[in-house]
Amino acid sequence: MQKKTEAPDFWNDPKAAEAFLKNLNGIKSWVSGFDKAFSETEDLEVLYDFAKESLGGQTDETVSTEETRELETEYGRALDDIEALEMRNMLGGEGDSLGAILTINSGAGGTEANDWSAMLMRMYLRWGERNGYKTTITDQQEGDEAGIKSVTIEFEGDYAYGYLKAENGVHRLVRISPFNAQGKRQTTFSSVFVYPLVDDTIEVNVDPSRLSWDTFRAGGHGGQNVNKVESGVRLRYLYQDPDTGKEEEILIENTETRDQPKNRAKALLLLKSRLYDLAMKKRQEERDRLEGQKKRIEWGSQIRSYVLHPYKMVADLRTGLKTADTQGVLDGDLNEFMKRFLMQGGSGAIAEPIEDID
Repeated sequence: MQKKTEAPDFWNDPKAAEAFLKNLNGIKSWVSGFDKAFSETEDLEVLYDFAKESLGGQTDETVSTEETRELETEYGRALDDIEALEMRNMLGGEGDSLGAILTINSGAGGTEANDWSAMLMRMYLRWGERNGYKTTITDQQEGDEAGIKSVTIEFEGDYAYGYLKAENGVHRLVRISPFNAQGKRQTTFSSVFVYPLVDDTIEVNVDPSRLSWDTFRAGGHGGQNVNKVESGVRLRYLYQDPDTGKEEEILIENTETRDQPKNRAKALLLLKSRLYDLAMKKRQEERDRLEGQKKRIEWGSQIRSYVLHPYKMVADLRTGLKTADTQGVLDGDLNEFMKRFLMQGGSGAIAEPIEDID
């Protein structure tokens, strides 16, 4: 495949060339990942033999030398890389290799719910930073007193959607509210919706006759121009279900930049991503129907509880995974939750048994 890219006529069809390179890079990542893990396991065998020799046949577990410490370090590194390959192997679904669009919407609860949405936004931005993804906030609606009513975040990078799809659903927070003078424990909810970010290699048909645009002055931070120029765009698209004929309006707002044409282009990309996600779900529903599967949880159902009082616990209601490290999770340490979800097959079915957390 690499040799084909060196042919003089390779770029005669730029779109086909880009698709070919994307496929090539995907294969390269598997090969390089395997080579790295294979090399580390070979090195581990050498270190193991060397450590045995240095111990002179001793079997006392209290013996600790520089060689054994190095052996433990290399073992951990090899294990992490092999587990990373195994996890990526779970990401074979349609669209898994793409970037992602993640939206957070506050549930009922006013300021408390808006603050929880802001906490979730920070959590996902930190997760993106930890895992090497470029993140961009494309639209954000501030709360009246604190927090945010909604936000849309774009994650650029391979497999962002494959990982983040594990976050689809309702997230519940239980804590002593800082906005309640009586110090009562309060429960609040925010919903998270994730769909794949399409690129130029994916064809998505948009019917121009079902498309309409509005412009508005974007509020919030960003300088004087933000409030004086109608740089914000609002896209409305009348989507029609190909099977039932039922219509619904898709609404997308973008205030990412102070350049209206750029915001329009990004809004159109977000629309294409949303339509691609709807088409994927249609195909998945048909596969589930043919296979006789009925999922017990769908978008909009509660998936995770974050309890900060009277004890500290984050519990995933689908996989049964729990952790007392609530601060670590809120700082973006989500990979174990995602891994459990993917290893379960990403079905979204609630694990049995799992007790509810009040």
